[in-house]
Amino acid sequence: MNYKTLLLEIKDHVAVITVNRPDKLNALNAQTINDLNSVFDTLKNENEIYVIIITGSGEKAFVAGADISELNKLNVVSAKEFSERGQSIFNKIEQFDKPIIAAVNGFALGGGCELALACHIRVASETAKFGQPELNLGIIPGYGGTQRLARLINSGRATEYILTADMIDANEALRIGLVNKVYPINELMDSAKSMATKIAGKGQQAIRLAMKSIRAVNEISLKEGQKLEASLFALCCGTEDFKEGTSAFLGKRKPLFKNK
Repeated sequence: MNYKTLLLEIKDHVAVITVNRPDKLNALNAQTINDLNSVFDTLKNENEIYVIIITGSGEKAFVAGADISELNKLNVVSAKEFSERGQSIFNKIEQFDKPIIAAVNGFALGGGCELALACHIRVASETAKFGQPELNLGIIPGYGGTQRLARLINSGRATEYILTADMIDANEALRIGLVNKVYPINELMDSAKSMATKIAGKGQQAIRLAMKSIRAVNEISLKEGQKLEASLFALCCGTEDFKEGTSAFLGKRKPLFKNK
């Protein structure tokens, strides 16, 4: 399937989605949001795709926010629809049952930072910059930024970055836990693909059940979370992959998971 604002590459069970509006620093417009919605609907049903990477075209930007020319036209009614549409699609990304890695190769601002926050793992180039600069426009983050940022790095830091609209560099993002790893720009995609390949080599049923348990952290109590974990652990132990994984370990060989 062709997308107007995205590139899609699939190889060795890994899909790479590239936001492709380099002349606009890959800013999110209505078409990009629609394309993201469509591509994830497609990938959800592709059983041979195990891991997804999202990045931006070029080396300047991952996604440098929303398209300001579209924002400028919003009123109270259309703005709520605009926000809810973006939130719905970013929720779909966050709740996706296949791991999604954001490979942040430059500016991740506004909606771009929110897109990275919706992904399950974030890696960045040394040139990456993160921020929620919406207060400079007289608005607040509208695609889940106030909620996800506060949950990820704590509410005090999130409040500071949102209210000051300051950008932070990749090393600061790593220090505060916003990203998992930082690489030189010329090593970013190879490193992201290496991580994706490592994840793709595990039993995919266990991957998806682990993700389901992790996602529950912000939704249920510790006690309920442990009950869920125990139930999902038990489900894993009823799979062929469990038998293969434990037999391979005892036999001192590499497991050959069949995702069953």
